[in-house]
Amino acid sequence: MTATILTKRRAAAVAGGALLALSPLVAQTAVAAPQPEPAVTAQGAALMDGDSGETLYGKDADTVRPMASTAKIMTAYVVLDKGLDLDRQVPVKQEYRDYVTQHSTSTADLQTGDKLTVRQLLYASLLPSGADAGYALADTFGIGDTSEERAESFVDQMNAKADELYLPKTEFDSFDGVGTDSSTPTELAKLAQHAMTNDTFRTVVGTKQYKGEAPAANGRTRYYTWNNTNQLLGSYDGVIGIKTGTTTPAGECLVFAATRDDKTLVGTVLNSTDRYGDAAKILDYGFGTDTAKDMQLRKLPANAQRD
Repeated sequence: MTATILTKRRAAAVAGGALLALSPLVAQTAVAAPQPEPAVTAQGAALMDGDSGETLYGKDADTVRPMASTAKIMTAYVVLDKGLDLDRQVPVKQEYRDYVTQHSTSTADLQTGDKLTVRQLLYASLLPSGADAGYALADTFGIGDTSEERAESFVDQMNAKADELYLPKTEFDSFDGVGTDSSTPTELAKLAQHAMTNDTFRTVVGTKQYKGEAPAANGRTRYYTWNNTNQLLGSYDGVIGIKTGTTTPAGECLVFAATRDDKTLVGTVLNSTDRYGDAAKILDYGFGTDTAKDMQLRKLPANAQRD
């Protein structure tokens, strides 16, 4: 009887030891597999940690490509970096409207003779992607005897700022992206990371719709409404900006940023056929979530600019 009980106890002990020995293996198999990288339509893409700058994802991320109107990120950054009075009034010149017509660009529909503040011109260039507003900023803060010379001078400032930020593959040919402006997904994300440290820039690009008024040439008041062309804003949880861009050579482009809890991500997609879907998938990858498939894009008003 006693021998039988001891035998049973030994068997139980051996079985228990076997379970203890196996438990680490069980724990190892319970660890989740790494999240697969997203399949995106963009020819180039990048994602980085908005605080540390660590690269989290890339697809041909260091290949130079046209950037379209995402160039206006640098236009705004150069202006804001000057630390000047944002309430300074700037008269709208006919040249700004003529430029839009000549290049068939997106517009804020600024009216000749109106006086808008620098702050309003930032909204006008970054939300509806107004090339007329971009020209107004370049003309105001460039150096030279003519509007054209001042615009060229301002583009030089944009390239100087790119050098200062160590963006060696980024080159600007215009203040609005209609030229041969080019960069890489990684460098555009770095530029966005720097720009988003500016409170005014962050506020502007995070605005879905801006309504404002300006003194008109006829002495009355002009009312402006500008909608943000970035439809990811208000569609994907946590998105805080920042800028769209589209041309035939560049395809659909988007520079974006999102914050969830204490984590901020900044990314870029260049030459995409589904920039918002691509951006949502990339953000899901960075946040470790699975929400892109349920995203419903914010609709723009019928009369809003597309870029």
